[in-house]
Amino acid sequence: MSVSDKEVEVIAEKALQIRETIIEMLVAAGSGHTAGPLGMADIFAAFYFHILKHDPKNPAWEERDRMFLSNGHITPVRYAAMAHAGYFPVEECLTLRKFGTRLQGHPERERLPGVETTSGPLGSGLGQAAGYAYGARMDGKKFRVYGLMSDGEQDAGATWEAAMFAGANKLSNLTAVMDRNNIQINGMTENVMPLENIAKKYEAFNWHVIEVDGHNIEAFCDAVDEAKAIYEKPTIIIAHTIPGKGIKEIEFDYRWHGAPPGKGPTDKIPAEKQGEYFLKELRTLRGKIKSEHE
Repeated sequence: MSVSDKEVEVIAEKALQIRETIIEMLVAAGSGHTAGPLGMADIFAAFYFHILKHDPKNPAWEERDRMFLSNGHITPVRYAAMAHAGYFPVEECLTLRKFGTRLQGHPERERLPGVETTSGPLGSGLGQAAGYAYGARMDGKKFRVYGLMSDGEQDAGATWEAAMFAGANKLSNLTAVMDRNNIQINGMTENVMPLENIAKKYEAFNWHVIEVDGHNIEAFCDAVDEAKAIYEKPTIIIAHTIPGKGIKEIEFDYRWHGAPPGKGPTDKIPAEKQGEYFLKELRTLRGKIKSEHE
């Protein structure tokens, strides 16, 4: 299922809309994570507007592809993508983290149709995805299972137990996507707990490994297509992303891992101006990209 130039333009526009919505919902909530959601917007736009076999009007459709989000703290990007795809009104995004909302700070399966698993504790998601893929194969199901996870949670031993299980059982219906943004809550990953050579580690566990620029929509879609053609192995796509993508002042700054606009570092932008400034930056970026394609 190759992606055309026109489709790439549409997905890129959706990604920018998703980024704006992320900032709006974080400002409204006054809490939440900024860097990771912004960095994964291109990938989530690619999933919800090209890759996934799904139906926003029928979230429980039996033949849908399943997406398991392990690093639940980046869920604002999933909520924003789902809203723009038609699962619920975009306006509902502004209820993020409010009392009684369906949009909890970490996703809860029983609150929001279309969310496959409750997540948050890092290191659990790959095992959930692998187990589901194993069950799907036992039942002869043809849908695909996608497991999204952070690079920081590669520190967790449970991740490697799941990697061994998937490799040993040759789960070719499973594609994992690692957000390789090189940051975690208290620093750069290679300073906290060095991960490299991460590709060779997964290859040693009998995985097919693809590395891509996570902001190159065409390359990411091609990687997903390649994964579908791999037999006898699960595939992991190591997607190199820029945390805080779209807002130059915060890109690659791990201090924005868990801080929302208005409560982030103030050495570059005063707290009271952060939300407004971030939205202005994103809207300016959208305008530049739009004019380039006209």
